Amino acid sequence: MKYRNPWIELREDQVVRPDGTEGVYGVVTQKPGISVLALDDDGFVYVVEEFRYALERNSLETVSGAIDEGEDSLDAAKRELKEETGITAHDWHSFGWLDPLSSTVRCPQHLYLARKLMFGIRKPDDNELIEVRKLKFTDVVQLVLDNKITYGPSCVLILKANEYLKVR
Repeated sequence: MKYRNPWIELREDQVVRPDGTEGVYGVVTQKPGISVLALDDDGFVYVVEEFRYALERNSLETVSGAIDEGEDSLDAAKRELKEETGITAHDWHSFGWLDPLSSTVRCPQHLYLARKLMFGIRKPDDNELIEVRKLKFTDVVQLVLDNKITYGPSCVLILKANEYLKVR
């Protein structure tokens, strides 16, 4: 183990490459996570904007967060949606999961569409400065296509939801 904190772990493995030579391979393991797209009956979605240290800029994203130890991914999605936006949903659809960066990072991200929304009080973590944005779903799809939303799980979730809703 090279490094560990509560969210990530970095290890370096001694490997034999496909060509038979020896080498090293670095693997980052993050807590599994969730991403939620909350869609109301009028075609608006609720996304969040927050500063991302690694990017050195604000990022517009679907609600996302880590799954706590022993927590089910749907329960984590419900918790994160409530904490970050104050929204609870009565209709949930899973789009499965994705591996955001499969070459070096292990961090499955579960994707959910939340509908039949009720609005309440949000309670973000003390270390989070999150702005909630209400945008037309069609505009959010365009933001993905225009490279204005760049967080991989958000992009995949928005585009999957767009296809799913076309047949509904």
